[in-house]
Amino acid sequence: MAALWRSYQSLMTKRPWTVQIVTAGCLVGVGDVISQQLIEHRGWANHSMIRTTKMMGIGFFFVGPVVGGWYKVLDKLVAGGTKTAAMKKMLVDQVGFAPCFLGAFLGISGTLNGLTVEQNIAKLKRDYFDALISNYYLWPAVQIGNFYFIPLHHRLAVVQIVAVVWNSYLSWKANKM
Repeated sequence: MAALWRSYQSLMTKRPWTVQIVTAGCLVGVGDVISQQLIEHRGWANHSMIRTTKMMGIGFFFVGPVVGGWYKVLDKLVAGGTKTAAMKKMLVDQVGFAPCFLGAFLGISGTLNGLTVEQNIAKLKRDYFDALISNYYLWPAVQIGNFYFIPLHHRLAVVQIVAVVWNSYLSWKANKM
C-alpha cells in the first residue's frame, strides 16, 4: 500500500491536473457501481455499464476539471491555512459553489440519460432541494477538515474518496426516474 501511495505522490508531482481528473472520473464510476449494486440491488447481470460509463464521463469531463479548478480559485479568494480561513473557504464553497455544481451535475446527468429539456427541469424540481439538503449534512464538516489539513494538490482526491459514498447517492438520485 505504501508503494502505491508513493507512486500516486510521484504522479501528482509530475502531472497533478491529469491525476486529479483521472481520480475523479474513476471514483465517480466506483460510486455508480456501488449505487447499482448496493443501493439498487441490480445484481451483476443487470448492471448497466453504459450508465457507469456515462457517470465516469461526468467525473472525467465535469467533476474533475470543475472541482479541481474551483479549489485553485477558492485558495486565491480566501488565502491561508488557518482555522478561520478553512471556515471561510467552507462557507464560500457550500453557499456559492455547491448549489450551482449540484444543479449542473444533475442537469448533465439528465441530459446524458436522454431526458428532454422539460423532463430534465421536472427532475431537477423534484430532486434538487432534497440533494442539496443531503449535501449540507455531509460536506461542511468534510470541507472544513479538507481546507485546514489537506494541501491544495490533494484536496480533490480527498473529496473524491469521501465522495464515493456521495457519488453513490448522486448516481442513484440522478438515475432515478
